Amino acid sequence: MERSRIWHAALTLAFLAAPAVAGEDVMVLTEATFEKEVGQDRGALVEFYAPWCGHCKKLAPEYEKLGSRFRKTRSVLIAKVDCDDQKSLCSKYGVQGYPSIQWFSKGSLKPKKYEGPRTADALVEFTNNEGGTNVKVATVRSNVVALAPENFDQVVFDKSKDVLVEFYAPWCGHCKMLIPTYEKLANAYKLDEDVVIANLDADDHKHLAQKYGVSGYPTLKFFPKNNKAGEDYNGGRDLEDFVSFINEKSGTSRDVNGQLTAQAGVVASLDALVKEFVSAAGEEQKVVLSKMEEEVKKLEGSYARYGKVYLKAAERCMEKGSDYPEKEIERLQRILEKSISSAKADELIVKKNIVSTFASRIPPDSADS
Repeated sequence: MERSRIWHAALTLAFLAAPAVAGEDVMVLTEATFEKEVGQDRGALVEFYAPWCGHCKKLAPEYEKLGSRFRKTRSVLIAKVDCDDQKSLCSKYGVQGYPSIQWFSKGSLKPKKYEGPRTADALVEFTNNEGGTNVKVATVRSNVVALAPENFDQVVFDKSKDVLVEFYAPWCGHCKMLIPTYEKLANAYKLDEDVVIANLDADDHKHLAQKYGVSGYPTLKFFPKNNKAGEDYNGGRDLEDFVSFINEKSGTSRDVNGQLTAQAGVVASLDALVKEFVSAAGEEQKVVLSKMEEEVKKLEGSYARYGKVYLKAAERCMEKGSDYPEKEIERLQRILEKSISSAKADELIVKKNIVSTFASRIPPDSADS
């Protein structure tokens, strides 16, 4: 019995001492395992984090991508330390804020702090430079429009587009930190033809920066369709802040992932007429339809496109009866559940949202006319 207890105790200690793995490619280190893995025969990139830290949570998927990129690279370790659980270890390496990312060269326990963007690609590039590796950086087309004197007026002064411009400097730390958020913002609105997310290297094109009173980096200015003099953007710099701003200013309805919301395509002035339309019957509906047609003529840009969908839905309701909206919503949902392009999904979501305004207003006991 005594021998059995000793054996189980030994197994438990061995388990606690063994390096754990986060995901499958990022090693979790503790005070007991740190110096067995770091400062040995390979370089190590270590993230010191706290589970409750918002910035750490945002970094997590990028850091996992980094780990997967270096999965087969024996000369580099990608690891992390939970500073809530390993306070003395984090204190030992001077961690004062989260996340803190540090590089440890082969055979050294003296760290070099990473100050660059918190994206997988930027971290791959840094690790390659420090570790002498050649892991490929994923090449993804950017949806941020790069501005220069040659195209600035053409893009920014286009009265059919709302344009957000970031004036940045390549050496600016805050600008580097903004890169992943700004890329996500551009990706979110890549299908909106009248919204442009752009940037300008103000260090390289100082005269343009001075023209718009740029004195610090990054400076963000919004150039809406109706004010090409530009407006200062003074909101927050989280993705949610930018998305809320663009939705409010441009009349778009997207979430942080670029998906259309339930309000996409809904036009307030037409929405009021839909209520009148579904409460009417026969000739009265034709009168309301005429009002809708007149209202649609006043709309511009994407609202004009939405207006045509309203008119089509109203006509179909008159042709097919009051159960048309529910049947059409079901049909559109079936298509949306299939594998379709993002552009096609946008088109169908807008149509579904608009048809839903008719369905939600039809009295339960209404009879077909």
